[in-house]
Amino acid sequence: MPLPHFLVIGAPKAGTTALHAALQQHPGLHLPHVKEPKFFLTDGPPPTRGGPGDAPTYREHVWRRADYEALFAGAPPGALLGEATPFYLYDLDAQRRIHALVPHAKLIAILRDPVERAHSNWTHLWSAGLEPIGDVVRACADEPRRIAAGWAHFWHYVGLGRYGEQLAHLYTLFPRDQVLVFRYRDLVDRPAETLDRITGFLGVERGLVTEVPRENVTAHPEQDGRHRLLAAATRTARFLPHGLERALNGRLEHLIQRRGKSRRPLTWEQRRALIPYFAKDVELLQQVTGADFSDWLQPRERSGGLVGARPPGQRQARNGRPKQG
Repeated sequence: MPLPHFLVIGAPKAGTTALHAALQQHPGLHLPHVKEPKFFLTDGPPPTRGGPGDAPTYREHVWRRADYEALFAGAPPGALLGEATPFYLYDLDAQRRIHALVPHAKLIAILRDPVERAHSNWTHLWSAGLEPIGDVVRACADEPRRIAAGWAHFWHYVGLGRYGEQLAHLYTLFPRDQVLVFRYRDLVDRPAETLDRITGFLGVERGLVTEVPRENVTAHPEQDGRHRLLAAATRTARFLPHGLERALNGRLEHLIQRRGKSRRPLTWEQRRALIPYFAKDVELLQQVTGADFSDWLQPRERSGGLVGARPPGQRQARNGRPKQG
């Protein structure tokens, strides 16, 4: 039965959704319409409870092997099969499951400035009405409690950005020539060159995919009484039956974001407060990769992103919220 030849393994909020859409356009590659099947995140059924909004996300897991293999069943003859789940890099057990089932798979990891990534992650959940803390610095400080309470990976704003630890473990399982690591900024600033690098790594023809679809900018609702009321209703909806929860959440998110302003950039004070979470890991990342990432420990001149209008035909996740990559 079909299994993937390559996986886009991370990181969340680093352009994996846009890369998935771009690679779908290559005739030599086949990626399923289901982005983030999350198959390797569990050995069986996913949890049923966690943080706010985790239950509907868990229901989206493609965890049965027959269902996972079915995602690739319609591939053209000779096409390389792949999928993108941005939590595979972070989840060390997922790394081991990948190695056990598809040890020769090629792995693609996109690394984004971990402070910017954490802020984008927090903004995503805040704008959806799920994040209960209206400040990214305080939300990051709350992370150990959330992990202990079983909140899903997407709430791990700090842990998801510690790429040095993640890659150090990955390289104990896979040879380096099976792993492609590059920066999110490369995908933003040099899409054609970066896509050629990726397709060359996969061994398919270069030059056939030159653009990365642009993504929506997440709105940033004001922290006012209206937001608190709608967000509380969103977090309470997880206790409703699945169908009702899904319908209500879509409506509530629309109301939350309707008056939202453009995403606010990080202030230097916020960035300075978050950098210490990642400083030692950046040193480890430099040792592991041999590349210089010291700019991630400095002020940012700009916060580039894949921004703009949603391209025609691009869909949101089934629960009404945009995908997490």
